[in-house]
Amino acid sequence: MNAAPTATSATPAGKPPVRLGDRLLQMGLVSSDQIQIGLLEQKKTGKQLGDALIALGFVTEEAMREALGQTLGQQTIQLQSVLADPEALARLPKAMALRFQAFPVSYQPETQKLVLASPKPNDIIAGDQIRAHVGLGVSIEWRLAGAADVLAAIDQFYGYELSIDGIIHEIETGQMDMTSLAQGQGGYSHPVVRLVDALLSDGVHKFASDIHFEPEGQFLRIRYRIDGVLRQVRVLHGRYWSAMLVRLKLVAGMNIAESRAPQDGRVSLSIAGRNVDFRAAVQPTIHGENFVLRVLDAKRGIVDYDKLGLTDDQYHLLNLMLARPEGIILVTGPTGSGKTTTLYSVLSHMNDESVNIMTLEDPVEYPITRIRQTSISDGSKINFSDGVRSMMRQDPDIILVGEVRDKDTAEMAFRAAMTGHQVFSTLHTNSALRSFQRIKDLGVSPEVMAGNIIGIVAQRLVRRLCPHCREAVVVTDGSVEATLIGDHAIGRTVYRAHQGGCEACGFRSYKGRLAIMELLRMDSELDELITRNASLAELTAHALKIGFAPMADDGLRRVLEGITTVEEVGRVVDLTTRL
Repeated sequence: MNAAPTATSATPAGKPPVRLGDRLLQMGLVSSDQIQIGLLEQKKTGKQLGDALIALGFVTEEAMREALGQTLGQQTIQLQSVLADPEALARLPKAMALRFQAFPVSYQPETQKLVLASPKPNDIIAGDQIRAHVGLGVSIEWRLAGAADVLAAIDQFYGYELSIDGIIHEIETGQMDMTSLAQGQGGYSHPVVRLVDALLSDGVHKFASDIHFEPEGQFLRIRYRIDGVLRQVRVLHGRYWSAMLVRLKLVAGMNIAESRAPQDGRVSLSIAGRNVDFRAAVQPTIHGENFVLRVLDAKRGIVDYDKLGLTDDQYHLLNLMLARPEGIILVTGPTGSGKTTTLYSVLSHMNDESVNIMTLEDPVEYPITRIRQTSISDGSKINFSDGVRSMMRQDPDIILVGEVRDKDTAEMAFRAAMTGHQVFSTLHTNSALRSFQRIKDLGVSPEVMAGNIIGIVAQRLVRRLCPHCREAVVVTDGSVEATLIGDHAIGRTVYRAHQGGCEACGFRSYKGRLAIMELLRMDSELDELITRNASLAELTAHALKIGFAPMADDGLRRVLEGITTVEEVGRVVDLTTRL
């Protein structure tokens, strides 16, 4: 948020103006120490006080917007809930909107009133320039919004037009492509640089979780993983790949001279007004080096705890697990099932000044304020088991171990749980009840497991049906929905994917993903069954007796809610046992 530290509110005559820092203190958003740190950061970086406090993690953009609104006497607006107004967009060109960070929210022809959102509503120069462009007959009303929200809204509603074809044409002919240059914020850069940036930005805009650059014999295949499914988006001539690979390696901090060994790296870009990180990995293949980027977009990667999509019963069960002060909570599932997202949501929910949360991750994906995060990698001098041993001397309340993958890590995680710590970790198993055998295979005795496991969460990700093109059907006797869900589904309306999809979902019939889960909370009888090496059937019978709901039930609940389809649930969970 751009606001001077001396910004004042409209106060009655005779009363001194209220400074932003004082307003934040009055609202209880920051402490005096944090204000002093923010002022020092302001002097060092040249940022405004609001920007400095947000960057330091002392206050959120939403809270800062409200504080600035009161301080400056301006109305605030949340652009996430705003719909595009074509008439307003037509009044202000995209180039001017970007230059002055002003987004046209609405235009009323009868009153000729244009509402603009900006992080700098009192910018006189911007106001004069925009007023001269829209005409003297148009009145302008300003609303205060976050800088990142304004840039994201401009990017979303004006459309992003990265001219990949134009850049390729420039590479082939040597003729400068003015269209793609006009989209950039800076001056001229090499077309290969713009091509790589354009492809990475395009992947983020299309909500890709991974971007694949795959060389073949004579061409380069580019695929995005969207909602868990790979999709080919471009095919380029093979001669572009060598220059593109050098660019990708440079921005990822890799050795460009090394082509025979795998390498890892990290890329940071500013896209749509926010910083987006990519975890990069290159692998030699018979056709050249294969390059894959994992998109680490914190804005989309960290889900609020109350938006995990659990039922009231599931939230109650999870809250009971989190209330236990010591023990281990495991989140299980295959790679790409959203385990890290769930753990980050839980840790963010528990993140408070009164607790010391420490993590060991391979690597750290999303930095979180107040949480002490340590990255485990081949280049670091620490592994998971040594890291847990070291962390226990750092006075932690809560420990996250990225993954229990070997005997040493498992033993150290359980030792931390036995010594009064709350431990979170992930495990690769197919279900919650199968986790006990997996832990035993890692060398942890049943006696150690019993009493130290708080609970287990198993999950998968299923794709959401596109709300614009889904097709409603009534469940009839003998249909696959009635067979899998039960007779109580007969007569209910469910939805199926429209063949071919629509423009809103990119012709994929699905858009976005959500987690389906099963939660197993331990009790004394379950501990006793584990101690005497009970069979899976015995464990399952007792779990069902105490109210355990299998993941398939949670997935079919989503089908009845119209969020996904039976086919999609069956893609990630075994439903054949219900037939």
